[in-house]
Amino acid sequence: MRKAIKNNRYIVVVGCGRLGSHLANQLSHSGNLVVMIDMNETAFNDLSPDFSGFRIDGDATHMAILNEAKLKNADVLIATTHEDNVNLMVAQIAQKIFNVRLVIARVFDPKREEVYAQLGIETICPTTVAVDMFLRVVFNGSMNPKGARL
Repeated sequence: MRKAIKNNRYIVVVGCGRLGSHLANQLSHSGNLVVMIDMNETAFNDLSPDFSGFRIDGDATHMAILNEAKLKNADVLIATTHEDNVNLMVAQIAQKIFNVRLVIARVFDPKREEVYAQLGIETICPTTVAVDMFLRVVFNGSMNPKGARL
């Protein structure tokens, strides 16, 4: 069961790949105002037909694109590109220049998680998450309450 998501937030998502598009669809569906930024216009095809947010075709490392996204008004920025350096750069700009309260970045390299944390940026590392889940099942045989593997 998913936890309730606070609705009516202004959320900017950078990177419309599998993760970013799924996340934007869920956030939009739950009533948040979502702005999706991606450099590849065809990436927006992954958004669901009922996605009610805005799409910006452009490079999120450019200030003009972030201004177009009205990042100064955002409650949350989530950087989900496939490039750790891009995610870090966008996250830092959001935090330091636009004063976004909650900044979250995907980071693929577990060694970079600590660096991001020192900068005050929340991270989610798919590698670390997967390792934790595999180890939990290996050592505990963990099952969620419905009987499916975690």
